[in-house]
Amino acid sequence: MLGLFRALLPREDRFFDLFEHHARTIVGGAEALQKLLEGGEGVERHCRAIVDLENEADGITREVLQAVRRSFITPFDRNDIKDLIQSMDDSIDMMHKTVKTVTLFQQRQFDPLMQDMGAVIVEAARLVAEAVPLLQKPGANLQRLTAITEEVMRVEGRADELHDEGLRDLYRRHGHGDAMAYIIGSEIYGQLEKVVDRFEDVANEISGIVIENI
Repeated sequence: MLGLFRALLPREDRFFDLFEHHARTIVGGAEALQKLLEGGEGVERHCRAIVDLENEADGITREVLQAVRRSFITPFDRNDIKDLIQSMDDSIDMMHKTVKTVTLFQQRQFDPLMQDMGAVIVEAARLVAEAVPLLQKPGANLQRLTAITEEVMRVEGRADELHDEGLRDLYRRHGHGDAMAYIIGSEIYGQLEKVVDRFEDVANEISGIVIENI
């Protein structure tokens, strides 16, 4: 009886529109970050693009949190909604932190392994963007959602490997000479790794939502 009653009540279906909009900003930020890591004259332009997208994502996050407060019925648990959107927002916030480091130290050239991490970040962002709309019907999309979350974990493992390999390479080239180059490089590697870590957090939130709603 309670289930029937809930089914008849109005829902805030706009949540999924907002989730998908936020996921698009994440993909846009990841693609801009990948282009940024190619270096050269376009670095400043791509930095600005990430800052703009991060601001847009913040606005979407605020809308979601406001919708949670005013909605009588939500598509799934309110805390899960808040945790999902905040974990998504953390990913693009981390991209913004990377931009701050690049801008602060006026970096215009980036190691090939950093560029490889940029590609990994794009892959993770696109996986999250694919998963978000599938949460409208978690039971029907269980197999694909499970596969996506497992793939994000695999991608995160690849990012860890690239991070460690990058630090070893930095040490070989700068460990006994240009200490500043080593410090800046290691900071960028660390931030890129954290971007992928935030995508792993999103995947964990998605897994939790699926478990609770099937």
